[in-house]
Amino acid sequence: MKHFFLLYLILSLIGSQQLFAQDFEFGKFNSEDFNLKNVPFDSTANAVVLREFGTASIQFDDNTGRSYISYEYHVKIKIFNKQGFDEANIQIPLRIYSNDRMDEISGLSAVTMNFTETGLSKTELNPKGIFTDKKSKYLNINKFTMPDIREGSIIEYKYLIKRPYIFNFVTWEFQSGLPKLHSEFIGFIPPIYNFNASIRGFFKLTEQKGVVSKNCLRINGVDQDCSKMTYIMKDIPSFIEESYMTAASNFKSAIYFELSDVQHLRGGSSKITKTWKDVDYELISDKSFGGQMKKKDLFTPLLPEILKNATDEWSKANAIYDYIKKNIKWNNYVGKYSENDIKKALELHSGNIGDINLALIAALSAAEIDVEALILSTRSNGTITDVHPVISDFNYVVAKVNIGGKSYLLDASQPFLPFGLLPHHCMNNRGRVLGIKKASYWYDLKASQKDANYYSFDGNLAMDGKITGHMKISSSGYSALNKRESIADAGSLDAFVESFDEKMPNIRILKHKISNIDSLNQELIEEYEIEMQMSGDLNVEQFYFNPFFIDRNTKNPFNLNERLFPVDLGAITEKRVTMNLKVPANFVLVEKPKDISLTLPNADAKYSNRIAFQPGEINMLQLLQLNKPVYHAEEYLSLKEFYSRVIQQQNTDLILKRTN
Repeated sequence: MKHFFLLYLILSLIGSQQLFAQDFEFGKFNSEDFNLKNVPFDSTANAVVLREFGTASIQFDDNTGRSYISYEYHVKIKIFNKQGFDEANIQIPLRIYSNDRMDEISGLSAVTMNFTETGLSKTELNPKGIFTDKKSKYLNINKFTMPDIREGSIIEYKYLIKRPYIFNFVTWEFQSGLPKLHSEFIGFIPPIYNFNASIRGFFKLTEQKGVVSKNCLRINGVDQDCSKMTYIMKDIPSFIEESYMTAASNFKSAIYFELSDVQHLRGGSSKITKTWKDVDYELISDKSFGGQMKKKDLFTPLLPEILKNATDEWSKANAIYDYIKKNIKWNNYVGKYSENDIKKALELHSGNIGDINLALIAALSAAEIDVEALILSTRSNGTITDVHPVISDFNYVVAKVNIGGKSYLLDASQPFLPFGLLPHHCMNNRGRVLGIKKASYWYDLKASQKDANYYSFDGNLAMDGKITGHMKISSSGYSALNKRESIADAGSLDAFVESFDEKMPNIRILKHKISNIDSLNQELIEEYEIEMQMSGDLNVEQFYFNPFFIDRNTKNPFNLNERLFPVDLGAITEKRVTMNLKVPANFVLVEKPKDISLTLPNADAKYSNRIAFQPGEINMLQLLQLNKPVYHAEEYLSLKEFYSRVIQQQNTDLILKRTN
């Protein structure tokens, strides 16, 4: 088993050595590249990165007096077959920062090379085929499609980006969705800047070297030497995303930079990497964070109406939580800071995550309820650095309410979230709690409810092979949340039930009733009268019948031979199916799926199924439990085998025999 490799280092000037790495020539023909049919370390790949090169340096703009990053990228890719044609659709993200500063792209060149019977052909990208998609107010995407793509094509492109912020320098991903033969990154760091560099992932560098690069930067007429840091990794398998994982960036082999301190030319230094005490003060003093938390006066005149039916702290907190959910709708932007101001968010009835949950904190404080802010990194945003505080690691804020010796985490951005349950995208290890007057501390993020579905079915199997009956589904946790959101998206109960019916081609819903849609702190209850046609009628000597027709597992979510990262469900899950099925009295049981009980070590997962037959009736009780939210990589194969056994069990038929 390979292990996660993490290295921390401070970049500084290193003794002068011989330079050993450089960019490769653009558009150069190489017969070995065209003859390559696959790669032995990733033989099923549809394409491969033949060579990838990037370099980044810090430059100084004399006109603006600001430093910036100059980043060059160059890549050559071989497409093996038609399934690899998608690799010809190129997207280059360009960030938009505050004060309308943004990444600027230039020097884009792209060519497709094909080797045919008549020889080598090169087709250059037409600049008119490049366009910009404004993804959001924080992100533009430069897009283009490589021309003349065929099986065996080699595509190559390069570009230069001018980035106005230097804090994170450049993130270089050695590993991606394609295998790579050679990936190389060179960073030029002036001695006035010290960066922490962390290499994440499960694969080690093939080569790493540092030398001095003379006169790489000129600031105010003063030449600066640089540390030239070269990182090379070879024969890197593709990163395959699978079910139940957090951000791929947590596990891909990549190098990350973070500015630690700046040495001033006239003496002295500024420390960028701070202690948590520094961060606490910075956030609480920030007008877009702590300044919003303190705006209790905004809610004081509103509280009598909000709390008119509340009798204790819990009901008060619930009432305020509901008020914020109804009065500030999420504008689909995340962020730990208030985007504008919570007062404006209330007036506009719209805001980002910071607006909504900082307003919630302020309102709870106005009601004299013990509340703190909790900042976190969402599952898609990645892990939080533990070694030292990095404010940019956190992209989300929620409220932590303390009532009667118990803590509740609240996010008022999702209208169907019950009190105390955070959205699934927040379930990412732990967050940092900040109070107005107390030191911050770490807090584990755990789903407050099981993700549970309980099915009960009472039905009748008739001689014509039809099963009719009553099915009841009780859902809680994320299952209930997802269903409530689906009902809202459908626009009506009838539309929701119709879409549910379409997902079950063998089952027809005759009647329906759904309760507790708006009672978010209670289970969602669905009741259906259903009809299901089996494969044939019962006018046969033996009748084969699969009893696992309710929420059956048909596909194993775990298919890798080895998984190097955890299985992260986000919550403990449970599914229970109880079935009582009446059958014609002239049938007896010949064979049934064997009663089974599977348990992983420490009862981390359980599956059991028992079927009983008595004249005229089949009874089944099935239980599937995943008893912890995260399974380590070492447990993956056991979990994979566990699901394989479950699926094997559910593929087994029950056989009834006619007696007369």
